Amino acid sequence: MQEDPKKRAISNRRHFAFRLNLFFFATFFLFSVLIVRLAILQFVEGPSLKEVETSGETTEVKIPPIRGNIYDSGGAPIAYSTSTQSLYYTIESGDEKKVKEKAIASAKEMLKVFNEHGDPKVAMTLAQIEENMDLDHKKNTYAVPRRIKAGLTNEEIAMFLENKDKYPGIDILEESIRHYDTSTFAVQLVGYLKKFSGGAENNLYKDKGDITDPLLEYLPQEDVGFDGLEYMYQDELRGKNGLKLYPINAARRIIGPPTITKPEKGDDLYLTINRAVQEKTEQAIMDQLHYLQTTSSSEHAANAKTGYAVAMEVKTGKVISMASMPDYDPNIWEGGRIGTDDYDKISAVLQNGTISPVIGPYKDKKEQNKHPSSVVFLGSTQKPLSILIGLNEKLFTTSSTYQDTGAFYYGQEGKYRRKIGNAHGHAYGTLDPSLAITRSSNPFMAKMVGNALYEKDGKKGVDIWDSYVKQFGLGVSTGSGLLNENTGVIGYYHELEAASAQSALIFASFGQMGRYTTLQLAQYTATLASHGKRMKPQFVNKITDSEGNQVQGFKPEVLNTIDIPKAYWDEVERGMANVDVPVFKDTPYKVMRKTGTSEQQVSGGKVVDNAVFIAYAPAEDPVLAVAVVVPEGGFGSAGAAPIARKIFDAYDEAVGLDGVPKKQSNTTDTTKD
Repeated sequence: MQEDPKKRAISNRRHFAFRLNLFFFATFFLFSVLIVRLAILQFVEGPSLKEVETSGETTEVKIPPIRGNIYDSGGAPIAYSTSTQSLYYTIESGDEKKVKEKAIASAKEMLKVFNEHGDPKVAMTLAQIEENMDLDHKKNTYAVPRRIKAGLTNEEIAMFLENKDKYPGIDILEESIRHYDTSTFAVQLVGYLKKFSGGAENNLYKDKGDITDPLLEYLPQEDVGFDGLEYMYQDELRGKNGLKLYPINAARRIIGPPTITKPEKGDDLYLTINRAVQEKTEQAIMDQLHYLQTTSSSEHAANAKTGYAVAMEVKTGKVISMASMPDYDPNIWEGGRIGTDDYDKISAVLQNGTISPVIGPYKDKKEQNKHPSSVVFLGSTQKPLSILIGLNEKLFTTSSTYQDTGAFYYGQEGKYRRKIGNAHGHAYGTLDPSLAITRSSNPFMAKMVGNALYEKDGKKGVDIWDSYVKQFGLGVSTGSGLLNENTGVIGYYHELEAASAQSALIFASFGQMGRYTTLQLAQYTATLASHGKRMKPQFVNKITDSEGNQVQGFKPEVLNTIDIPKAYWDEVERGMANVDVPVFKDTPYKVMRKTGTSEQQVSGGKVVDNAVFIAYAPAEDPVLAVAVVVPEGGFGSAGAAPIARKIFDAYDEAVGLDGVPKKQSNTTDTTKD
């Protein structure tokens, strides 16, 4: 029986209406649930979710530390740092011609900003900007950012940051800038800085690459000490990084202001270097070099182009002045890098010649070999120690005499016979030990010390000699702690192997078997003055924090003592007191001194004379020891002693050899030759 079509149509409409109503009800219900859930999220759970969002990850930006300052003994700054905002530019890779064109276009845009919004006192030219860009890679590779300008004004910073798309390759970094005394004060001792990423991380600072503490981690663009006290006290001077922690969301976008930990400034160094004495030491050397090169007298020394001097307090070991001349303006290192041209200009005077070998301003290697370095033979300045060794080893007594005929011979008759003579062939006649020092008798030293020690102890005599000289600081480290300090060149062991123990000891006895640094000579002189206390050289009086609180002080440190009877010291000093040095004849203080003319063979077989001089004063209670070396300066009394006189006078005026500074009106003008 078929269903009525009308009834079926009515039934279908009813079912459709029911399903439609059910769909609308379900949709309404789902939307109601969603609305309620959204309301709960916004009004109930919103604050807690917001807290979760803002307490999520952070990104950190490290702020370089501000380096501590270096002051002279009077508290005047020698090296100091300032915090600043700097503009850096990174060269893009690609076709070199197009890269240069793009860089020059950027330079022009930068110049507009500098001219419109920069400080007129630090105006730049387009040429300076292009030079700083280092487009020819004379200073750095492609990857290293170039510092274009330091000390940006707020207006400059705003312009660059707000229009960064117009200046591709630029970045603004907060950094610490190192400045040095413009008077080029104790340059090589203080040292200089270079970028950590400029090779230091793989060389001097290779152990710093593993640091993970964000406050101590070394930053690629950070300046670090590369020589002198800047390197020696790097840990104290550096300080700690600052941190900016920015909250970020899951999309790595910054969602709030940063939490800032300010950088911690490094500690400050107060040096033992006295400014007045240091400046007069430097000027005295340069004046003397000029005199030696230009005088028409017998003292003329055309190749006397460098000079070195160290003044060291006898009782404390404090280095009052240390000069390696000529020097240079260390501000050339500002920014931690210099170009090839600038480096070539200073390479001959970059190293500290008072502690390491430095040859004069000769760029050609062949020409350099024709000249001695700053590490020279002692010459006759060895003789006070030679007499002490002879007396202490019982080779002779204080009353022993020797007839100086002008020559001493040793070796077999014939071609192996060797002669040891005096300067200018002098024959000094009857000499006791003290007079042998005064007259500077080579035959006395050769016969009574060198040859006598050989006859007494044979080959072992070389070891005995070595032990003595090292106790006085010759041939060993002075303990200064300075980077690249040279321990000297010991020649007597080589002579022992190449010739004989006899020859080694004879030539060593009058100062021709060991080459030493000026600092070693100063330490040796101070050890003579103190009658056997070898003091560690001190360069720093104290270290303070940024608030001025002392965090470290320094006390005199005795490295070793030499036990020699007082009568032997007295015998040596009788000889030193009477050494003829014209520039010391009118001193208001008594000086113990010894001149030296250090003969040295250079390339081509030529023999040159280096001027060497040591002295300490006042004789009754020694306070200051001075050593001076002038390579190719001739005789010590004429080439080096005038410099020492000016150093003593400067110290007496500024500090006082008797503890009381002298007035300018009561002293000789030490600035004139």
